[in-house]
Amino acid sequence: MNTNTVAVMLRKTNQDGPSAATRVKHFVGDYGILIIFAAVLIFLSIAAPNFLTLENLVNVVRQSSIIGIIALGMTFIMITAGIDLSVGSVVGLAGMVFALLAPSSGNALWIPLVAGLGVGLLVGFLSAALVVWGKILPFLATLATMAIARTAALVVTDGQVVSGLSGPAEWLGSGFIGPIPVPVIIFIVAALLCDFVLSRTKFGSHVYAIGGNEESSKKVGISVNRVLFTVYLIGGALAAMGGLVLTARLDGAAPTAGLTYELQVIAAVVIGGTSLFGGVGTIRGTVIGVLLLGVVMNGMNLLGVSSYYQQGVQGLILALAVLLNRWKSD
Repeated sequence: MNTNTVAVMLRKTNQDGPSAATRVKHFVGDYGILIIFAAVLIFLSIAAPNFLTLENLVNVVRQSSIIGIIALGMTFIMITAGIDLSVGSVVGLAGMVFALLAPSSGNALWIPLVAGLGVGLLVGFLSAALVVWGKILPFLATLATMAIARTAALVVTDGQVVSGLSGPAEWLGSGFIGPIPVPVIIFIVAALLCDFVLSRTKFGSHVYAIGGNEESSKKVGISVNRVLFTVYLIGGALAAMGGLVLTARLDGAAPTAGLTYELQVIAAVVIGGTSLFGGVGTIRGTVIGVLLLGVVMNGMNLLGVSSYYQQGVQGLILALAVLLNRWKSD
């Protein structure tokens, strides 16, 4: 076979498009988690008669909403090839500040709300400063802010639990607007806003560009530092909002609230298809990842599965999601 024949064959292959095996690989990579999600829903609807009731489904989304709110912010950070380990500590610190101010504020819900969100912004700013100005790896920078925020939560009340919120503050976690719980509404609104910002704005395209190649982004005039500061501020604010909702739902705050939340949040984001290496991810995928974990946990509780096995099942789902993404990219 001469060189000209080989060239003709290669051109024909390129014109014909990807092979059937490649198409199958991309299909499984793109929709594998949705297929798993559907399979889990079908299995639980058969195995657990109470699973498909409206009350239980609303409960699943309500339970998932706190992790979901935090995961939205983490999505922005991870698309830039960063990570934020401080989100669990922000939940504890913001919740503590919120609980301390809520009783004295009476009906003025905005006072503890602004203070709690301000805590998240402050920690997000500190994380961004360490990453951008200190040139510290995001993993190490947010490991430091995780310890600082958790220490602050313990020091504020000497490690004591704060309880007894005012009525309006409690409504944030336990109230309803019509038949829909307030935490679910907050999650839905936040997801829609984040999806719009990430997929429809210039800022969103800059987030993807930085995650894909930071040096190239600088060369085309993108203000990398400003974008990184913004995504960590978004992550901090949404982690704080998750903490406020959790505190309101429990009618109190503990300085240890939010422990291991960072692991659950990262797992949900990765399961939703966001790459740990940056440049890839969607808010819609994160929502699916959050709901999948929520459905699995709820289903295991309905089936009476021991709590000893539940984290292991989450780990298996996470490993499978990573393998699907890796298989697609190979």
